Amino acid sequence: MKILVTGTAGFIGNRLAQKLLERGDEVIGVDNLNDYYDVNLKLSRLKLIGDHPGYTDIRADLADRSAMEAIFKQHQPQRVVNLAAQAGVRYSIENPHAYIDSNIVGFINILEGCRHNGVEHLVYASSSSVYGANESMPFSVHDNVDHPLSLYAASKKANELMAHTYSNLYGLPTTGLRFFTVYGPWGRPDMALFLFTKAILAGEKIKVFNYGKHRRDFTYIDDIVEGVIRTLDHPAQPNPEWSGKSPDPGTSRSPWRVYNIGNQSPVELMDYIEVLEKRLGKTAEKELLPLQPGDVPDTYADVEALVQDVGYKPSTPIEIGIERFVNWYRDYYRI
Repeated sequence: MKILVTGTAGFIGNRLAQKLLERGDEVIGVDNLNDYYDVNLKLSRLKLIGDHPGYTDIRADLADRSAMEAIFKQHQPQRVVNLAAQAGVRYSIENPHAYIDSNIVGFINILEGCRHNGVEHLVYASSSSVYGANESMPFSVHDNVDHPLSLYAASKKANELMAHTYSNLYGLPTTGLRFFTVYGPWGRPDMALFLFTKAILAGEKIKVFNYGKHRRDFTYIDDIVEGVIRTLDHPAQPNPEWSGKSPDPGTSRSPWRVYNIGNQSPVELMDYIEVLEKRLGKTAEKELLPLQPGDVPDTYADVEALVQDVGYKPSTPIEIGIERFVNWYRDYYRI
């Protein structure tokens, strides 16, 4: 297939592009190479796929309407995976406008491109952050998610709503994937594992929020990518049993779906740090701090819908995932 992937210089988008190219798909990659974090890391990721004959590299911003219209018109992708977004809960408090530009304006440009160019299926990144103030564990796609705690979370919920309107109005199959704390080789420098590893190796203190008491459903990058590919290959279908009298938040009478992709085994942050310390062979000096604004204490994915519809669930334990990250980190930074 010819697949448009946005965010191919990013953590998840780059790994997805590698896997799609390996299986013989043609990938049209779009990224604006912004400086939210180290651009050199993004360029290094792109080198992993840049020479592949099936890859087309395009430098463009999702919020640039004319550029996105031209990309869709020229390349006519069969399917689209939108992974480009302004990420980060904490940064959304500092720079809210970046989230509107990328996650709202950019996403409407993606939807319009799909609508006007006969795209068969749009898969897009949502986030476990949409569960917000919900304390019912594990988080289920059938739960209400109307109480976000950050603008980042609100922008991802907005994406799900925007996608639903296009599925309803134009019959465009759309699937939203709520990722749960993705980690692994080539990860983002603003994520905890990267920050912790860098600080521990440098002999610096690590900042441990919520006094290390919160739990995260840490999900390994290759598990995430496998989930993306499985759902991409199964365009969203209407739920014939959906009723407006008792509406199910996870399905629709339109070809629209949302799924959790998480490891279904929450790990307390202190335990996560302990595994990292063992892999690094160094003990971290910890600065214990309260929970930050916008953060949630715990995340825990119910992946039953993903298993039922595409026959997949993540399974990589943190011991293996962290070891692979540490090996990559030492190699990449020559430590």
